[in-house]
Amino acid sequence: MPKDTAPDFMDIAMAEARAAAARGEVPVGAVVVEAASGRVLARAGNETEAANDPTAHAEVLAIRRAAGSIGAPRLQDCDLYVTLEPCAMCAAAISHARVRRLYFGAYDAKGGGVEHGPRFFALPTCHHAPEVIGGLRETEAAALLKAFFQERR
Repeated sequence: MPKDTAPDFMDIAMAEARAAAARGEVPVGAVVVEAASGRVLARAGNETEAANDPTAHAEVLAIRRAAGSIGAPRLQDCDLYVTLEPCAMCAAAISHARVRRLYFGAYDAKGGGVEHGPRFFALPTCHHAPEVIGGLRETEAAALLKAFFQERR
């Protein structure tokens, strides 16, 4: 799938993030796309509060649903679009799922695990590192997060 189609999939991820915010969840959205066909396999927003599950991040949920959709634990021919730089937990899930390419929106200097923090994909113990493209619609994604947290202060 050519890189110039990425904003279409980020539209879906942003919609999931906005829906998460409306539910009182931290506004992060994710979508898994079959690279060759452009078919959306799964989409999710954060559900940590609703599920009382600290692992119910948008990325993890989308990966689980996509793997279930194709009936396989590996997503090597898939791309993941997410509105925020994944944390270390999500980066590990992305690696274990063998995601082909990761696109993300806002950088996360405090909780990120890809370009910040542990830089999971650069660790020698990381078995698979996807191609990473960060900063996709960064301003929009960051503004959504900032507005969400300002409302709660």
